[in-house]
Amino acid sequence: MSADPKFARIAIVGLGLIGGSLGYAVKRGKLADHIVGYATSEATRRRALDLGFIDSAAASLAEAVSDADLVVLCTPVGALGDVAAAIEKHLKKGAILTDAGSVKTAVIRDVGPFVPEGVSFIPGHPIAGTEQSGPDAGFAELFDGRWCILTPVPGTDRAALTKLTAFWEACGSKVDVMEPKHHDLVLAIVSHLPHLIAYNIVGTADDLETVTESEVIKYSAGGFRDFTRLASSDPTMWRDICLNNKDAILEMLGRFSEDLSAMQRMIRWGDGEGLFALFTRTRAVRRAIIDAGQDVSAPNFGRNPGQAGPGGGRG
Repeated sequence: MSADPKFARIAIVGLGLIGGSLGYAVKRGKLADHIVGYATSEATRRRALDLGFIDSAAASLAEAVSDADLVVLCTPVGALGDVAAAIEKHLKKGAILTDAGSVKTAVIRDVGPFVPEGVSFIPGHPIAGTEQSGPDAGFAELFDGRWCILTPVPGTDRAALTKLTAFWEACGSKVDVMEPKHHDLVLAIVSHLPHLIAYNIVGTADDLETVTESEVIKYSAGGFRDFTRLASSDPTMWRDICLNNKDAILEMLGRFSEDLSAMQRMIRWGDGEGLFALFTRTRAVRRAIIDAGQDVSAPNFGRNPGQAGPGGGRG
């Protein structure tokens, strides 16, 4: 028999894209009797109330988490340690504490010491997002059909893990359980490295912009436009990801640099056969992603002009 995904009181700390979308998804699924939200900015709290994805706004972290049965931390990874220290004495016994960060080893390192006895700490990562940010960016369907990875720590209560799994499934996600270090390595290649490459390419193009008299912008093709979409993601979030998943990202950057050098040699020596084999192999990866239901085969990734694509911009 599956667990009941509903909680009496849910606290969402951080009311941007992920926090807002979570609030909408909870309301859609009737997964809470009450949702309380917290953000450092009073204007953000007011906006979240106006939009209706929370039922009340707390003026402090202590007020937000007090008496909450589920606490979801949706702040940048770099802030989670300070948030955990602030809420430690106010968490309800029997509550589940989770997060939505793109890095898990660092979150366990920073949050774990502040989890009181009787609270189940289950780090999580919904792999969903857009390049948009702020409370107005959220929407209920963000998690539909997307993976949410849970990385339980040793000694995790099985009933709490089962309930949190049922909760994310009720929000529309497919749930997988993974060891934290392995999660960070996987995400370094499928999310973190692509974003860093995008930031670097767009930065290079920006340097060339003055040389080419605006032609970089004027004649941007689809490939470059997709890079700019990734490179417009929240700078705070991606700074924190880089600093908190340093080892895995550096390993993937090293492998990428080696492969880039190999491609450079193929081009220099006119190795058409090698280039064709590489491009054929990578095309098959794209097809596998579509077949797995993680993207669409429609032109422009199924996006209308001006519309954010699924899964872009979030770690």
